[in-house]
Amino acid sequence: MRQEFLTYGIPLIEEDDIAEVVDSLKSNWITKGPKTNEFEKQFAEYVGAKYAIAVNSCTAGLHLALVAAGLGAGDEVITTPMTFAASANVILHTGATPVFADIDPVTMNIDIDQIRQKITSRTKAIIPVHMAGHPCEMDEIMELARENNFFVLEDAAHAVYTKYKGRLIGTIGDATAFSFYATKNLATGEGGMVTTNNEALADKIRIMSSHGMSRNAWNRYSAAGSWYYEILHPGFKYNMTDIQAALGITQLAKLERMQGIRLEIAERYNEEFSRMPELEIPPEKEYARHAWHLYILKLNLEKLTIDRAEFIEELKQEQIGTSVHFIPVPMHPYYRDTFGYQKGDFPQAEKTFERIISLPLYPKMSRQDAEDVVDAVKRIVEKFRK
Repeated sequence: MRQEFLTYGIPLIEEDDIAEVVDSLKSNWITKGPKTNEFEKQFAEYVGAKYAIAVNSCTAGLHLALVAAGLGAGDEVITTPMTFAASANVILHTGATPVFADIDPVTMNIDIDQIRQKITSRTKAIIPVHMAGHPCEMDEIMELARENNFFVLEDAAHAVYTKYKGRLIGTIGDATAFSFYATKNLATGEGGMVTTNNEALADKIRIMSSHGMSRNAWNRYSAAGSWYYEILHPGFKYNMTDIQAALGITQLAKLERMQGIRLEIAERYNEEFSRMPELEIPPEKEYARHAWHLYILKLNLEKLTIDRAEFIEELKQEQIGTSVHFIPVPMHPYYRDTFGYQKGDFPQAEKTFERIISLPLYPKMSRQDAEDVVDAVKRIVEKFRK
C-alpha cells in the first residue's frame, strides 16, 4: 500500500510554464493583450478553426455562444443529463429551457435517438458533451441539426486532443467551447476558448466577452490604441488574461507529450482491468481518438459485494484519490425541484451514475503511481468479488 495519498488530479506545471508567466508579469501587461492574441492564433491553428476567442472559462464560452446565436426566452436547448451542471446552467442564463436527452450507456454520450424524441417546435439548439474525452456521434447530430435548423454548440470541456473520424474537435459544430481548468488536459488555472468558422458569430462572441465594447477596445492603453470605445451590446466580463494565456501557450506546445503520458496510463489500466469481469473499461470507438481527460471505470455491481460508495472508501484507505463524473444534472435539487424530475426519468444516466468511478489520470503521475492504482483496484475486487 502507498505511504502517501495519490491526489486525484494535478496539473503539470514545469519551468517553461513558470518562465512564460513571469515574462508576462515583467512585461506589465497582465490582462488581455498580446499573449492572449497569440494563444488564440495558435489554438485556432491547432484545431483547424478560422476563429478562436479566449475566455475565462468554458462556462463563459458556452454562455457567450448561446447569446451570440440569439437563444432566449421560450427556446429549448437539448443536452445530456450526464455532464457538469455548467452545460445546463448556461441555457438558463439565456432565459431558454434545458431539455435533457438520455445517454448511450456505453460511451456515456448523448443518445441521438433520445435527442429525436425530445425535439419540439421550441427546440433551437443542441449541446452535445464529449464525455471524458470520447467524441459524440457528430455526423448524426449535425445531420439532425441541418434538417431542423438547430444551432450546435459542442461542449468540449473534456475534448482537447479528441478526434472524430480523423478531425480534431473544434470545427464540426457551429461553435465549440473548451475548458482549460486546472485539471484539464491543457491547463491555464481557469480559462477556456470558443472556436468557430462563422465570422459573424466570432465577432459577436469577441465583443460580448468584454462588456460589449467595440472591436480592439482592449488595446486602448497601448501606444497604438485610442481611449475611445463604444458599447455595442450589454456584454459580459468573460475575457482571458495574458497571465492565463502565457500558460496556454506553453501547455499547448507540450500537449502531445502530455497526451502520450495519459495514453500510456490509460492503456495500462485497460490492460489490467479488462481481465476482471467485475469491471468495465472505458470504450474507444473505431471513429474516435480519445483524449483521456477522464478514466471512468464502471463497476459491475452484481458481481461485487460492495457498492460504488464503499469501493471509493476502500480506494481511499489504499491512499488513492478518486472522483465521480457526474451526478446527473436532473438529480440536483434545483433542477429536480424546478422541473419536477423524478427517479426513472433518465434511466441510463441514473444506472450509469450508480456504478462509475473516475481514477487518477494525469501527466504528472509516475509509472509507479499508475501501478499503485492498478494494485489497489485489484486488491479491492479480489476482496469483494462474489
